[in-house]
Amino acid sequence: MNKKIIIISAAVLIILLIVAVLAVFLYKDSPKESSGEKILDSSDNAAKEITNSATKGVLPSLETNPLENKPDLNPAEKANPIKNIKTNPF
Repeated sequence: MNKKIIIISAAVLIILLIVAVLAVFLYKDSPKESSGEKILDSSDNAAKEITNSATKGVLPSLETNPLENKPDLNPAEKANPIKNIKTNPF
């Protein structure tokens, strides 16, 4: 009875080892980047080129933040002169 269990478990281990080796070889042979990703990359570059040629310096750069240098118009920030007082935690 013990010999049958050992033979069956050895056969299962050998089959699993063969499957693992085949999976590694198939994974290495598979292409790293699919053609769909290449098409998306090229279409993204084409869209950027079309946008750049269409604007040609007419529009401001989209990476700038127009509110970066906004004036301080909120009166509530100046209303409390003692806002840095330590409060009682109890």
